[in-house]
Amino acid sequence: MADVIRVLIVDDDPLVRMGLSLVLRASADIEVVGEASDGAQAIEVVERLAPDLVLMDIRMAGMDGLSAAEALRASGSPAAVVVLTTFDTDEHILRALRAGAVGFLLKDTPPLEIIESVRRVAAGESMLSPPVIGRLIDHVVRTGADAGRSSADDPASRARAALARLTDREREVADAIGEGRSNAEISATLYMSVTTVKAYVSRILAKLRCTNRVQVAILVYESRG
Repeated sequence: MADVIRVLIVDDDPLVRMGLSLVLRASADIEVVGEASDGAQAIEVVERLAPDLVLMDIRMAGMDGLSAAEALRASGSPAAVVVLTTFDTDEHILRALRAGAVGFLLKDTPPLEIIESVRRVAAGESMLSPPVIGRLIDHVVRTGADAGRSSADDPASRARAALARLTDREREVADAIGEGRSNAEISATLYMSVTTVKAYVSRILAKLRCTNRVQVAILVYESRG
């Protein structure tokens, strides 16, 4: 992405949009290029303004954020999507991540953390806070497993089969991604250069047919089901 991170804010609450805009505009390396009040408007603005990153609410009147994220992924838009949610009330976040979202922000996230999260995504990292995303994915995966599926439809079986395509070293890196570790943290933990970590991540994404690190994390969590 460019030196200045171009952000689109999507939320049906004008006060939320205003607050996020004020927070982000305080940073010299972030530019809020537009706002949208629902998913349909977000798609139109993304096509017109080509932002680097979209902060997308999940629950909105009209087209919701999940449908919009899926539409953006289907269109091939390069914009990174970060969903906005309220923890423990939004069980649809797994669908958002599968739709290509690279992470999520809680609506009560402190301003400085919002800015750092946007920068992290712009640098090619996913936003995976281990204590939060881990609980959330575990909850959704467990709920799905408890619903009762045939073995052919079992997410855990599918995830384990996918991960079996990785080498032992690639699996170590995939597990570290599932723990929310950054490239620098994986480098320090597994004793390899950051450049080597990036190469492993690229191979893992290709082998697992994932578009981002969050989807790799989902597979890791689902494989433990």
